[in-house]
Amino acid sequence: MRPNVIRGLVVFCAAARYLSFKMAADELCITPSAVSHQIRAIEDLLGAPLFERRTRSIVLTLVGAALYSQTGPLLSSLDAVASEFLTKSSRRRVLRISLPQFFASEVLIPRLEAFTQAHPSLDIHVDTTDGRDTEFSSDGDAAVRLLPSEPKGYCSLPLFGLELIPACAPAYAERHDLHDRKTLSDCTLIIHRSRPDAWNDWLALSGTRLAKQPRIIELDNMFAVARAAERGLGIALVPLRISGAWIRSGALVTPLATILDAGEQYYFMCRPKDANDSDIVMLRRWTIDICMAHE
Repeated sequence: MRPNVIRGLVVFCAAARYLSFKMAADELCITPSAVSHQIRAIEDLLGAPLFERRTRSIVLTLVGAALYSQTGPLLSSLDAVASEFLTKSSRRRVLRISLPQFFASEVLIPRLEAFTQAHPSLDIHVDTTDGRDTEFSSDGDAAVRLLPSEPKGYCSLPLFGLELIPACAPAYAERHDLHDRKTLSDCTLIIHRSRPDAWNDWLALSGTRLAKQPRIIELDNMFAVARAAERGLGIALVPLRISGAWIRSGALVTPLATILDAGEQYYFMCRPKDANDSDIVMLRRWTIDICMAHE
């Protein structure tokens, strides 16, 4: 059907509903003469009058009443369908992503505002975890996990490996002359509870033999580990790529250059059924981009 016919029927139904060209014009934000013109065009097309025009009123003719009884419900249905699709198209989608705590605070959150501005129809909900469990919640859309091997049962993409480097507050490094590895014997070593052997692995890699057992502080998450080191409580092994902001700001220094490969990688994960979802694909690409920025 030609658009001008549909437009004419919309005008006709408004006039038939109110039995007034003026009220129809007010509803449609056009002039009464435009209403009259549209209805005259429909009448010419049908070859029959739709209204009986009286001195101060109009009434439907038999043809007009029959046309209104059929087109009125159809136009109402079309309006309802259009409204439903408009509502769906304007609805914001929520993407839920589960991340290791330190990864979330140092990699994603500093860049989250730019993401939301670039994708205004999406809301990101972030859940944090210790990052080592393979599963993520049933209502989650994606996750980043730190794992020794590629997770099974998911579509996954490696982001980067975990490398650990000794870091501490600048004053702590000066006080203990930490450019000499042997002085670690007099330091407090800050240990992440999930990596109890990391310091032993680092000492072996660097060829360092300590004269005595150093003091130990054990904490259960990497953010607490980095914060304790920043506060001068000791020296910690921190993720080199993720701790860049702490090091660039001078909050932490890295007086010992040996880097320990922890043998684990961060993986972006989603369920196979969501692998080609356009929003998940976009989120994956964005995650890759921000990880590359940490190289």
